[in-house]
Amino acid sequence: MAYLAFADAPGTTRFAPTAFERLALDPGVTDPAARRTGFSALEWSVVAIAERDKLSTLRTPGRVAVALGTLFGDKPNPQLADTRLEALRRIAVLSWHFGYTIPGDDVRAFVEAGYTLDQYETLVDSISAGRAARNGKARR
Repeated sequence: MAYLAFADAPGTTRFAPTAFERLALDPGVTDPAARRTGFSALEWSVVAIAERDKLSTLRTPGRVAVALGTLFGDKPNPQLADTRLEALRRIAVLSWHFGYTIPGDDVRAFVEAGYTLDQYETLVDSISAGRAARNGKARR
């Protein structure tokens, strides 16, 4: 099967590429989504997974929890090995549960992990929209 390159045919005009196409065609950009939102696809997947995490996953297990885990079998540890992604997971879990009402120490730890306040706002705006959509579906 043959394909024709209509964009190069005489008498045709090529429109200017959109901003997304320019980012996708730029060899210096590895992930166009990361340029638009400040987060890579991996980071957005961490945020999506954090929706189901409970607040208890943010605490280190105590002696009783460790003993019960030994007796009845351990639960999988949701903490991530990468400290930067773990900081993102922590702030995402808090945002899924509390929205913008997160203690300043947690936001500071998020920024110290290498993220910016603009990324924090993007994250919480996205999560707030997800929370509103989820709550709207639950009421119907």
